[in-house]
Amino acid sequence: MRMRKRPNLAPRMEKCAELMINEPETMRGHWRELMPDCAELHIELGCGKGRFTAGTAAAAPDVELIAIEKVPDAMIIAMERVKNQELKNVRFISADVAGLREMFAPEDGVRRIYINFCDPWPKSRDAKHRLTSPNFLRIYADILPMGGEVCFKTDNLPLFTWSLEQIKAEGWEVHSVTNDLHAGGEGGVMTDYECKFREMGVKINRLVAVKTENTKNGASGEAPRLRNAALSDARGLNE
Repeated sequence: MRMRKRPNLAPRMEKCAELMINEPETMRGHWRELMPDCAELHIELGCGKGRFTAGTAAAAPDVELIAIEKVPDAMIIAMERVKNQELKNVRFISADVAGLREMFAPEDGVRRIYINFCDPWPKSRDAKHRLTSPNFLRIYADILPMGGEVCFKTDNLPLFTWSLEQIKAEGWEVHSVTNDLHAGGEGGVMTDYECKFREMGVKINRLVAVKTENTKNGASGEAPRLRNAALSDARGLNE
């Protein structure tokens, strides 16, 4: 789904400038100095319009949340949400997730990474771009401490099933696996699309992957080549 161009993007971004980290590489190893009173550091990959970002930050004011989004027309809505709610524990980065190692170091102590409704990249030749592919999982393992978590949500069941296989093969410990997150109630803070999905009766899949001593990282060698990795359902929606 293509994001429509936002009017007056430049001046709107300027009004939210204090929330943006323009050179995240210079913060590597020093993120905890940005908000020293916060107890933990979390990262959200692809924050979209920021409903989840703002809701998560409001629910946990003692957590420093860094939201990453490479589409400015989506990120400005997220930034305005955070600014309007006067949330002090969120900062934004406009960057590609592939560069996480250059932005975050193990000593930053990132405790949790959120991946919500990412692009399924359904074709087999594009599987390496999925944020739950082995290459990306090893990037996360390089910046998370032992016991650090990756929380993954998607409406796309084939993507979820494939991702679960990759996560287990890469040595992560898996918890809280569900194919119907909202069956028993709210199911935590939701994204904009998740709210729409819930109203439509679309089931949401979720899991938590925990880093252990068996989890593979960048030092484990080259990630495996992905073959026959096409997804049967290409419906996935993006924020």
